[in-house]
Amino acid sequence: MSAKWEKQEGNIGTLTIEVPAVEVDAAMDQAFKKVVKQINVPGFRKGKMPRKMFEQRFGIESLYQDALEVIVPDSYAKAIDEAGIMPVDYPEISGTENFVHGKDFTFTAQVTVKPEPKLGEYKGLEVTKLPVEVTDEEVETQIQDQLARKAELEIKEDEAIVEGDTAVIDFEGFVGEEAFEGGKGEDYPLEIGSGSFIPGFEEQIVGIKTGESKDVVVTFPEEYHAAELAGKEATFKVTVKEVKTKVLPELNDEFAKELDPEVEGVEALRAKIKEQTAEQKQAESDAALRDELVEKAAENAEFEVPAGMINSETDRMLQEFGQRLQTQGMNLDLYYQFSGQSEEDLRGQMKEEAESRVRVSLTLEAIAEAEKIEATEADIEAELEKMAAQFNMTKEQITGALGGTSVLENDIKIQKTVEFLVENAKITE
Repeated sequence: MSAKWEKQEGNIGTLTIEVPAVEVDAAMDQAFKKVVKQINVPGFRKGKMPRKMFEQRFGIESLYQDALEVIVPDSYAKAIDEAGIMPVDYPEISGTENFVHGKDFTFTAQVTVKPEPKLGEYKGLEVTKLPVEVTDEEVETQIQDQLARKAELEIKEDEAIVEGDTAVIDFEGFVGEEAFEGGKGEDYPLEIGSGSFIPGFEEQIVGIKTGESKDVVVTFPEEYHAAELAGKEATFKVTVKEVKTKVLPELNDEFAKELDPEVEGVEALRAKIKEQTAEQKQAESDAALRDELVEKAAENAEFEVPAGMINSETDRMLQEFGQRLQTQGMNLDLYYQFSGQSEEDLRGQMKEEAESRVRVSLTLEAIAEAEKIEATEADIEAELEKMAAQFNMTKEQITGALGGTSVLENDIKIQKTVEFLVENAKITE
């Protein structure tokens, strides 16, 4: 077999593949062995019909399609290795009509290959690093949040509902005079201000007391997951059965130690929260700076991102989104039902980010190659040790789970490339 690669405009080229007659014959033999097992011929056990008799009865051409299914993928795989190219999408095969038993076979594959970015400016990029500040108000907000998580609910005997209260309600929803499916609930605990009900519902509960009833009129959002209710006005007949209010614990040294056994009192708790928040903000600031540098380098590079790479990245993003939904007890089918979206809609929303991800990845790979940035054995060993400690596994187990170290090696190389951009940037504080 021989292959000839001709690059054309953009990231597309034509791969011409010549397969000698001996390989054509071998593919025909494989095709016959497969097909003969699938036919029943009187007088022969299944799979035992002689080749010559088969060809006389069915014609030798009946084996061509099966032979092509053997020879085209195998020859294509060898050809891309021989040509030294890296396809990023399925090829468009042509010339299969030229396949004839006993003769050399030539076919072509139109191939989209990995782009070679023309790098622009990537050293000396100017970025501004935002200051890391933690205000006393931010610290107090976090403390109040922790107190709220420890709050107890006490019943309000004869007081009106205010925001933050939890109202235990019975309700039934109607569109016009007709009750709709899923619009009824009993003894439902609704925290006022949580935003868990239809917009406008919770606000109308405020001011009601235990034992009182009210008609709450709302309009379903246009994008509501139940299409038969989307955009329609509905009336909910609501009865308040009980009202509970949050009672926060007293913030004192004893309670501070309960929140965090490592601190001695309230002031120590405030100091620790402030330090932790500063560390978190610093990490976020550093990440934002790296992202900005990477995006600028990608914007300065010139190349076209192939549609196949965008589609593949969109597939990956969709899979990641599905996995995140599973951790929340949901799946993509339920998401489509509740959101009123289709897979096509979601893919359309992801397309721009997918293209950006691919552009950034290719740019970083090109910079790493230009600057000869590599992951050393010491780098890989250090990362394996770190991961082994993190996941309580051996380095061998980590390597096995990753299927080798090539993925890890590439990740390290990209990380080092990003750090290279940071080290060579003009950073203004």
